[in-house]
Amino acid sequence: MGLWLGTSPLILASQSSARKILLANAGLEFEAVTADIDERGIQAASKLSNPREIGLLLAREKAKAVSANRPGSYVIGADQTLALGDRLFNKPAGRAQALAQLRDLAGHIHELNSAVAVAHDGEIVFEDVSVARMTVRKMTEAGLSAYLDAAGDAVTTSVGAYQLEGLGIHLFERIEGDHFTILGLPLLPLLAFLRSEQLIAV
Repeated sequence: MGLWLGTSPLILASQSSARKILLANAGLEFEAVTADIDERGIQAASKLSNPREIGLLLAREKAKAVSANRPGSYVIGADQTLALGDRLFNKPAGRAQALAQLRDLAGHIHELNSAVAVAHDGEIVFEDVSVARMTVRKMTEAGLSAYLDAAGDAVTTSVGAYQLEGLGIHLFERIEGDHFTILGLPLLPLLAFLRSEQLIAV
């Protein structure tokens, strides 16, 4: 018997491999569905500048977009933003942009804001933002190039040009925040909500 007690399937509005692994490792059966939204367009139209608010907005919109077509299901939307001071980073378009981002992050502390929202029948019923503070060590050009060579195209798949669960760990000297926040899904508050709704068995 699985842990999910809902009468309709749990839905993850994301194809993120990290988020799928986190939910699967927590023993939850779910379906992963792509949220077809224009993230940059929504962000621009919102006029928001606060990274946490932007992340939460996008998590909400992803959850609602999928929920509109899945009545009865609880739909999890998630988004992550990276802020260095007031500057917001997006996924790098290629190696050159990844190198530029890493040069800017090196020797500084940045924040990862991981937002989660749950929609049910098109309405948001839960939301949370968790923050991790990440200190990138000072690095030489040779060190950055070696990292980019080893990481390859994976640097374009996440904001900040790194995956902490992989080669990205070499970039850091200090990390403050939980593993789940860093990987893009505030799992502990999400599980607490699902438990409060009697949707999981433990």
